[in-house]
Amino acid sequence: MEERSNWVAVASADHVSRGRELGIMQVGHGKGAPLKRIRAGDRIAYYSPVHKLGEKEPCQAFTAIGTVRDELVYQADMSDMAEGFKPFRKNVDYDRQAHPAPIHPLLTELSFTRDRARNWGYAFRFGLIKVTDADMDAIARAMGVKLSDRPAPSHPGLSMAAPSGRHLEHPPAPPDHAPR
Repeated sequence: MEERSNWVAVASADHVSRGRELGIMQVGHGKGAPLKRIRAGDRIAYYSPVHKLGEKEPCQAFTAIGTVRDELVYQADMSDMAEGFKPFRKNVDYDRQAHPAPIHPLLTELSFTRDRARNWGYAFRFGLIKVTDADMDAIARAMGVKLSDRPAPSHPGLSMAAPSGRHLEHPPAPPDHAPR
């Protein structure tokens, strides 16, 4: 069994909120390749530099945390919201008890910001970074939760293509993983 990894993804707080509601994650404005690096049981936290995409009001907080549910990377059809927009997604079981945690108190503790007092935001420039267990544990503590050390089960045999050939906006959760 592969070792669990920890990831920090970057998105505006409003987009993270929508992802939490749906039990999904997207990165890099819907790019698929980065999601293929993430495995079932990996832990994910979202950092939100701003509250709303395209606006300047800073958020600068970790806004969601959870565990990747399965190996699936699937494409959603959101053409009704944005012409031709078909982002790639993964399913995530978010911790619903977590609360946003400002990053500033963690800057000296996190390995990817510790030695970057003036340029700490540089670490987030690619939208998805792999972090250490200690980093993820610190983020979880700041968000008021403790993440499970047990990896989530994988469901590699599920197909997300709808009978029409269109991809489902949000695939159904396997029966033993109903949304919380």
